[in-house]
Amino acid sequence: MHIKIIAVGKLKEKYLKQGIEEYMKRLKGYAKVDLTEVADEHAPEHLSEAEMAEVKRKEGERILHHLPQDTYVITLEINGKMLSSEKLAATIDELATYGKSKIAFVIGGSLGLSEAVQKRSNMALSFSKMTFPHQLMRLILLEQVYRAFKINRGEPYHK
Repeated sequence: MHIKIIAVGKLKEKYLKQGIEEYMKRLKGYAKVDLTEVADEHAPEHLSEAEMAEVKRKEGERILHHLPQDTYVITLEINGKMLSSEKLAATIDELATYGKSKIAFVIGGSLGLSEAVQKRSNMALSFSKMTFPHQLMRLILLEQVYRAFKINRGEPYHK
């Protein structure tokens, strides 16, 4: 299985980088995992609706550039479907069973995802109704993907 995580923005926080490196290392025995960062657009604090749409459009173009047609796309969206860890594991297992061995998880920037990226998505996933920093979501996502593989293999970890 090949899992790609596409995230808007460059990760700067050392503690997050260390956590991400740890889960990337743990995942090596289960899947090929790539983390792709796309540049974020400079967005001042107060933007009009049109300016926000333009920022998301530009970031969205960068995201779409990294999504091959044969990839199953799961976007992380606050209004997406909420799953338990076990259900996420079952979803990943089902995708692999039915020949969807390339999965991309997409984490948008601080303004969210463009309409074009949402249309390209096969599944919108929400981790919570709460808002998390998009940098932290990379670590949370990797931990949950790792947990999913442990669950699917019946290995201890997920209790």
